[in-house]
Amino acid sequence: MDASKCRFLLGSALILTLFVTIRSINAAEPSAEAALRLRPIQADVDFDTPSADEMKLCTVRANSEPGRAGWYVYTAGGQLLRRFLDTNRDNRLDQWCYYKGGVEVYRDIDSDFNGKADQYRWLGTAGTRWGLDENEDGVIDGWKMISAEEVTFEAVAALRERDRARFGRLLPTTADLEALGLGQTLRESLAKKVTSAASGFDAKAQQQTAINATSRWMHFGASPPGILPAGTDGSTRDVMVYDNVSAIVETGGKHVQVFIGTLIRTDGGWRVIDLPSSLGDSSSVDAASGFFFQQTAPQQVPAVAAAGGLSEAMQRLVRELEEVDKAIERTTTPADLSKLNERRATVLQGLADQATTDEERETWIRQYADTVSAATQGGGFPQGVERLRSLAQQLEQRSASAELTGYVKYRYLSADYGDSLQQPNADYAKIQEKWLADLLQFVKDFPAGEDTAEAMLQLAVGEEFAGRSREAVDWYGRIVSSFAESSQAKKAAGAKRRLESVGNPIPLAGNTLDGKQASLAAYRGKTVLIHYWATWCEPCKQDLEILKQIQAKYAAQGLALIGVNLDSDRALAVQFLRSQPLPWPQLYEPGGLDSRFATEMGILTLPTMILVDNEGKVINRSIHAGELDEELSKRLR
Repeated sequence: MDASKCRFLLGSALILTLFVTIRSINAAEPSAEAALRLRPIQADVDFDTPSADEMKLCTVRANSEPGRAGWYVYTAGGQLLRRFLDTNRDNRLDQWCYYKGGVEVYRDIDSDFNGKADQYRWLGTAGTRWGLDENEDGVIDGWKMISAEEVTFEAVAALRERDRARFGRLLPTTADLEALGLGQTLRESLAKKVTSAASGFDAKAQQQTAINATSRWMHFGASPPGILPAGTDGSTRDVMVYDNVSAIVETGGKHVQVFIGTLIRTDGGWRVIDLPSSLGDSSSVDAASGFFFQQTAPQQVPAVAAAGGLSEAMQRLVRELEEVDKAIERTTTPADLSKLNERRATVLQGLADQATTDEERETWIRQYADTVSAATQGGGFPQGVERLRSLAQQLEQRSASAELTGYVKYRYLSADYGDSLQQPNADYAKIQEKWLADLLQFVKDFPAGEDTAEAMLQLAVGEEFAGRSREAVDWYGRIVSSFAESSQAKKAAGAKRRLESVGNPIPLAGNTLDGKQASLAAYRGKTVLIHYWATWCEPCKQDLEILKQIQAKYAAQGLALIGVNLDSDRALAVQFLRSQPLPWPQLYEPGGLDSRFATEMGILTLPTMILVDNEGKVINRSIHAGELDEELSKRLR
C-alpha cells in the first residue's frame, strides 16, 4: 500500500478515536497523551512533539467562542502545541492544527464536514502550500496554492521518491494553459512541452544520479521573475514567469544545483513546464534554457570539487548556512537571534565574495539583502540597517548595475523604516515624513528600477492616508503610465478609480460565496452601500451589527447592501456567515486584498464602504458606519 495512504488510514483511526473521546465540547477532557498521538496526514511537517516525560505535564483545555469550539493542548509552560476545532458547531472536529514554537505550521481541514480531511495547509514559518484531496484518501490531488520555492521543493521530492503523480501535480492543467491567455502558437508549444515533461518523468527519475533517498532540498535560486506582457504573440493577459530556476540539493554532505527550468504563475500558484535536470546527472539532458525569454542557462561553476558541484569553499559556506538556519529555528532569545542573524549575513556575504560569475554573485547579494532586511524589520537584527547601508554604499562606489544597487537600496530603506518604528518613544509622524522623503529620493535616483513602482505605490498610499487625495491620484497615475506591466499598476489604477469615483459609475459584478451571480447594475433604482470586509478585521465585524440595523431601518425606503468579502480563505468567510448570517449578498473571489474585487477599486484598508445612488453613481467613496444614519436619513426621506 502507498505510504501516504498508510499514514492517512492511521491518522483517520486516531481522529476517529478523538471524535469518540470528545464528541461534544461539553464531554470530559481527553488526555494530553491521547491528543498528542494524532499526527498530520501529510508526512513532511516539522512540528513540536514533547517527549514522553514532557507529555505528562501537558494540559488540554476546552475553548468556546462564537462559531467554533475545540480543544487546545499546551505545554507545561503554556505554549500552544495543538488545536482541534469544531468550526460549524456540529460536535465533530473539522480542523486539526499543529504548532512549532507557538506558531501554527500545518492544518488538516475537513471543509465539507463529513469526518474526513480534504485539504492540507502549511502555515506560518512552514510556507504557503495548500493541497486539495478530492477523494479524501490522504493523497494531495492538486495545489490550490503553492509558491515558486515550494514548487522546487516538490519537484526534488518527486525525483527522490520517483513519484510521477507528485511531479504531475506541479504541471499546469489544460484549463491552466487556456486561462493564461497565450497566443495559439505559444500555447501549443507550451502544451507540447508540458506533455513531454509528464511522459518523460519516469525515465528521468530512473536515469538521474544527483538525487537519492538521502537528498534534501536546501535553497531556491532564480533571477527575479519577469512579465510576458499582454499582446505578445497574440496573448491576451500578462503572464508572470521565472526562467532558469534552480534548487540547491544536499546529498551526503555534497551540494549540487538541480535545474528546474521555467515556472509560470497560474491561478493556483506556480507550475513547472520542464523536466528537472542536474549538472550532476549521468544523463545527457541539458539544463533548461529560458522558454519565454530565451536567456542563457546558468553555467557550471569552474572551480569545483567534483563534477557538477559547488566549489569546496562554497560548499562549506552552504553547510554553515544550513546550520545557522536550523539554529535560528530553535532560538528563543532576542540576543541569540541577533547573533545568528549576524552570522547568517556574514555567510551570505562570503558566498557572494566566493561567486565566480556576476550572475551568481548578484543572486547571493540579493538573498543577503532580502534576508537582512526581513530580519531587521522583524526585530531580530538591529545591526541589519547598518549592514545594508554599507552594502548599498559599496555597490555605488563600485559602480555596480543600477538594478542591483537599487534592489539593495530599497531593502535598506525598508529596513531603516521598520527599525525606526520599533524604537522606544518612536515619533511616528517624523518617521513617516522621513520614509516618504526617502521614497521620493529613491524614485528620483532609480526611475526605472524594479522596486520603483512599489516605492511610488507607498508614496501614493502615504499621500492618501494623509488626506492629500490630489497628490495620491497623481502618484497612482504615474504608476499606471510608467509601469503599466507591473503588479502595482492594477492596484494603482483601481485606487485612482476609487479616489475619482464620486459622480461616476463603478464596476462591481461576480459570484457570491453561495455560488450565485450579483452585480451593482442589478440594483439600479436603489441606493446601494458596498461593504468591503474580512473575518480577520475586527472593526469590519463590529460594523456588521450597525449595517444590520441600517438595513432594517432603510430597506423599505430603497436601500440595498452588497458585501465584498476579502478573506484569502473562502472557508473562513463561509464558516463565519453560517454562525452569523447576513441578509445581503456577499461577493467573493480568491486572493484577499489582491483579488479582482480589491484590485478594481484599489482597496488598501478594511473596512471600506462606498455609497452609490439610485443611478449607479458614487455618492461617497469612503463613508464610515457612524455616518450612515445621518447621510441616509437625508437622502431617503
